[in-house]
Amino acid sequence: MDDLVRALYQDRAAESDTLAILVMESEPSKIHVTDRFNITILVIKDHYTYNWNVKHYHLQDKTCALYIIDAYTLQRALLTGNHRRLVEWLVHGKTVFDRNEFLHSFKQRMEAFPIEERSKKLVLHYAKLLRRFEEGKVLYQEGHYLDAYNFMMHALHHLARLSVTEHGFYPEVTVWEQVRQIEPETYKLLHELIVGEDSVEKRVELLLIALEFAISEKTEVGSYELLKLIEEQSEPIMIQSLLNDPRVEDYRIDLELLVNHLVNKKLVTVSLKQSKVAGIYHRQYSVKRNVEKI
Repeated sequence: MDDLVRALYQDRAAESDTLAILVMESEPSKIHVTDRFNITILVIKDHYTYNWNVKHYHLQDKTCALYIIDAYTLQRALLTGNHRRLVEWLVHGKTVFDRNEFLHSFKQRMEAFPIEERSKKLVLHYAKLLRRFEEGKVLYQEGHYLDAYNFMMHALHHLARLSVTEHGFYPEVTVWEQVRQIEPETYKLLHELIVGEDSVEKRVELLLIALEFAISEKTEVGSYELLKLIEEQSEPIMIQSLLNDPRVEDYRIDLELLVNHLVNKKLVTVSLKQSKVAGIYHRQYSVKRNVEKI
């Protein structure tokens, strides 16, 4: 079996643009991490034409999935959390090829979780938490309690990832087990929402109160990246200029909501600039005080 698996990746190891290859053989308890494939092979390229190239194989009585990605896509996936299984593969997979110790260095960087990467992930999850909370609150107020419950569940998941990231870890597939260990008060919110004896309406109501407090408490740590970006501007900035900045790409869809939230929290200041029409002004945004590092 090992020879068959090796045959799938050995030619790629010889290619000059291959940075690393790892293999993960799934245990019964980890089968969900590999989409029910027995073996996962991850080939990391320096540059690659496709974001993801996937091949499925059958080896004797085993199934195997082979993924080819480039280093940039790998980094982006870890940042956005759109492919959380990658964390499992990187942590639990066996390195079978590592050119110039690329993967070794990459894993060391993951473990260190540098503050610049952490702050990008924090603002992404904070913006999504805020979005789900606001939409869930409206649904609750309109009497759509089951829909509000669903949005509160999503909000909790973003709070969980925010909390794990804040403590310096990458959120894994089993993020709630991580939360249970490092921030039990957040874990308790999920427990009460799911198994609480109150009605759905009451559980959502109580969670809205708790989440509103959590959102307020984590405002500065969750929005540090955006506050720093605004502070760096030489003059007050308009919303379109913010939207055009490539650094907000991952949370652009929630940027306006987040900016208004920061205005309400008095962390961002609004100034008015006369438009071409009398009585109509452009809103501009700035940060007056120095943004403290997280």
